[in-house]
Amino acid sequence: MNIHDNDRQESLPGPRASRGALRILSAAHLAEGAHPELSELEFGIIVANNAFQRWITRCMAAAGAQELGATDILVLHHVHHRGRGKRLADICFTLNYEDTHVVNYALKKLVGLALIEGTRGGKEVFYVTSTQGGELLARFREVRKECLLQSVDSELDDAQELTRIASRLRFLSGIYDQAARAASSL
Repeated sequence: MNIHDNDRQESLPGPRASRGALRILSAAHLAEGAHPELSELEFGIIVANNAFQRWITRCMAAAGAQELGATDILVLHHVHHRGRGKRLADICFTLNYEDTHVVNYALKKLVGLALIEGTRGGKEVFYVTSTQGGELLARFREVRKECLLQSVDSELDDAQELTRIASRLRFLSGIYDQAARAASSL
């Protein structure tokens, strides 16, 4: 949706909040019927997801790795998490990636850049961050602190509220996962 779509929506009959205010939607036809607020939420998720991906790629570029995409960055952070080796299946499960090829490609890219290392354990490969990968993530953390955390301190400083929002997002992911399974069987 661009600014012109929003302007055009004002003149079209469509979903309005109970107070008569225009809902911010990407698809008014999805807001018709029961639960029109869900379409509004979905648009918020779309916009937030795109902003988050843009943020992490630019933060990582400022930390010194311009060549990493959003998936690469998420995989690198997860591999580094708690300093334990991670298998491909574990990474896909935790990050909720259905397509293992996408994550496997990211792992190969990160190995090629010497940011992670793979070690065989039987039939499995366990990935851990290299010293270079750990140093990159330390720089990422510093850029994050400088550029992002100040906004959180002033606008989102209620830790309980952030935890509640995170919990609701995980709950929603479960609902969408279940709906995806149901749609696959149609």
